[in-house]
Amino acid sequence: MLWRNCFSQGVNNMNEVTTTTINTIKAHFALNVRNVETSLEFYKKLFGLEPSKVRAGYAKFDVQNPPLNLTLNQIPFVSGGALSHMGIQVAATADVLAMREQWHERGLLTRDEMQTNCCYAVQDKTWVNDPDGNEWEVFVVLEDNLFDVESKETSNAACCAPTFVGISMPAAPCC
Repeated sequence: MLWRNCFSQGVNNMNEVTTTTINTIKAHFALNVRNVETSLEFYKKLFGLEPSKVRAGYAKFDVQNPPLNLTLNQIPFVSGGALSHMGIQVAATADVLAMREQWHERGLLTRDEMQTNCCYAVQDKTWVNDPDGNEWEVFVVLEDNLFDVESKETSNAACCAPTFVGISMPAAPCC
């Protein structure tokens, strides 16, 4: 996995390039949310687990699959920031459909995009929105490195910009 095989390069005192293996554990996202309690309910359903830590204005999810340290920080804000969306890449369409079913069972509303041309690849995906409008996708890449062509509905330049529900946001650049 990408996170377990990270390398750091440097130069020693003899001007030789050295490579050191860095044993990373997991990625970390710290999300600003308007209300931790409301967001807790969504993220419990998203990941199917309880948070590992909850404090006033703060919560942490220690997700094992995929490896992720997600923290929710209650910060007042008016509009969305620079984050476009978050996603979990899976191995097959069956995995996308299985995650969609789990999200449905947990009471989350999903939006599917099957056989979509996104980020210069054909993908199957499903999306959910958190209470602050942040979108999460679960996706599989079916065919990668497509030519730079525009579809009738959208160009690849804006293909990964999620469709926000109830929030007016400008389109973000592709992944």
